Parts: sequence; structure tokens; C-alpha cells
Amino acid sequence: MPKATENNKKLQKERVKTVSINRKLGRTTDQRLSILRTLTTDLIWHEKIETTEARAKEIKSIADSLISLAIKEKDNFEMVDVKVSRAKLDEKGNKVTEKVTSKNGKEYLRVVREEVTEARQKDMPSRLNARRKMMKKINKVKDSEGKNIDLTSKLFNEIAPKYTDRVGGYTRIVKLGKRRGDAAEVVVLQLV
Repeated sequence: MPKATENNKKLQKERVKTVSINRKLGRTTDQRLSILRTLTTDLIWHEKIETTEARAKEIKSIADSLISLAIKEKDNFEMVDVKVSRAKLDEKGNKVTEKVTSKNGKEYLRVVREEVTEARQKDMPSRLNARRKMMKKINKVKDSEGKNIDLTSKLFNEIAPKYTDRVGGYTRIVKLGKRRGDAAEVVVLQLV
């Protein structure tokens, strides 16, 4: 009887050893997650990055899961008419102002506003949940002019339509050779 329990314990230990969750990359958890989030963001934004092989293999799985989620939810929205109040613009693109007198008799300039009805996409609940999951895995990005870039909409509107016919394998790893200095294997990770 004792031999059977010893064998069971050995089997359990072997099972635990074979199951690998993810690569540690020689970093603490917060540093590793930050690196992976940044590299995933760069891959989606630029569609191609150069990094080490271990990092690329980790990013590949994250990026593939994000793209498959985007493909699944890309058409799950409805168009809704929304009333928008915004500043009225002249032909040069400047805001139109008018002179107004306050209660105590002072005059000041007030921006003229106009109400416009626009058609906008409203996410269905499952697409909204998918958008939130994506936002956990990627960083917020600004372009050189300081404007925010919405990478989740890029995933839904640009990347997902390219891969609708494809089942998995959205990224490719191309080996470049060893890096000078530490001889780490360098690869290019790109969207197919």
C-alpha cells in the first residue's frame, strides 16, 4: 500500500513539472508583464517588431489571442443616432463666438454651439467585454502630434477583416541570428 502512494506522489510531481505556464524572462512579475504589454502594443501598432526569441514566443501567443478575439467580435455592434453638441466652426476651422452681457453688466465672448445628429457604432455587450480584455493587454498610445491612437478599433476595423478566412497563426517569427554582445537569438515578429 505505501508503494502505491509513493508512485502517485511521483506521478503528481511529474505532472506539475511538465505544465509550464509562461516564461519568466529573468524579470519580476510586474516588469515582465510591462515588457509583454509594451511589446504587444508595438506589434499591433507597427505590425512588426524585432526582439529576442523568448519574448517573441510569449508575445505571439498574446497577439494571436487578441486577434482571434477581434475576429470573433468584429461585426458585433449596432449603429445608433446620437445628438452631439459641439462648437460651431467657420470656413477657416476657427470657433465662432458671440458677444454676451453677463448679469453684472460685463461683456464677454461665448462660443456658439450647434446640435448635430451623428451615426455612431454602439458595441454590443460581448464586444464591449472583448474591448476591455484587449485594453488589459495593450497600452494607450499617442502619435507624434499627441493624439490618442485607439488600438482596439485598429484591431476590430483593420486587422480582423484581413484574417477572417484564417484560423489561427496570425503572427510569424523570422530568425535573424545572434545578437552581438550577449549572443541572444534575435527574431522579427510580424503579422502575417
